[in-house]
Amino acid sequence: MRGLEGKVIIVTGAGSGIGRGIAHRLAEVNARIGIIDLNAAGSAETVALVEAAGARAFSALADIVDYAAVERAVDAIEANLGPVSGLVNNAGWDQAMPFLSTNTDLWKKIIDINLYGPLNLHHIVVPRIIAQGGGRIVNIASDAGRNGSSGEAVYSACKAGVIAFGKTLSRETARKGVIINTVCPGPSDTPLFASFAGDGEGGAKLRASLERSIPLGRLGQPEDIAGIVAFLLSEEARFIVGQTISVSGGLTMHG
Repeated sequence: MRGLEGKVIIVTGAGSGIGRGIAHRLAEVNARIGIIDLNAAGSAETVALVEAAGARAFSALADIVDYAAVERAVDAIEANLGPVSGLVNNAGWDQAMPFLSTNTDLWKKIIDINLYGPLNLHHIVVPRIIAQGGGRIVNIASDAGRNGSSGEAVYSACKAGVIAFGKTLSRETARKGVIINTVCPGPSDTPLFASFAGDGEGGAKLRASLERSIPLGRLGQPEDIAGIVAFLLSEEARFIVGQTISVSGGLTMHG
């Protein structure tokens, strides 16, 4: 991938799952990885993985819902790795249940993490990217935000919001050199999916049902998403702006 070597890319939620897969893929092209996550042990493991691949990494523990904490984390990453030129908004959370069984406390937590978190990151990082002469942002949304998903009404609303926000901010910042795109994973084998599906027979049945529905016959893996993210962050994708790309093994086929 052209243009990524030595670039400082922040990846939120890189302590596990898709975020870790993205960090490892970027390490393979010798980008510098700044990790923002609340998972200290997982973040340390990802730093070790990145360094084993021959790249540099720095982890700053922060809750993406806390604007001031995010600002301190970005400052720490820049102090250790250099000026930020890229961002992957990957961190997310959900608790699956029918909407009428939820309450306002759950709504707030889901909205804070999945919508306000990315807003905080953009508001803090985009001016720094502009100051560097431009860069790339990839937002990890979900096909739940394009199609809806039973048991994930508020989460789906947040991810739809992230998609629309990315398109709008693209219109505002593209001429300042900030290119924003969105990747929507389908069902993927991650800790979030495990918490969604639950343990035991019910979870196994859900997994089997999804595998039957996906044309490629399996759930996505973190490395399935990492490649398109690296591409969109690179100079190879310099004329792709404001797009939303599903990575779902064919479960969804958007035109």
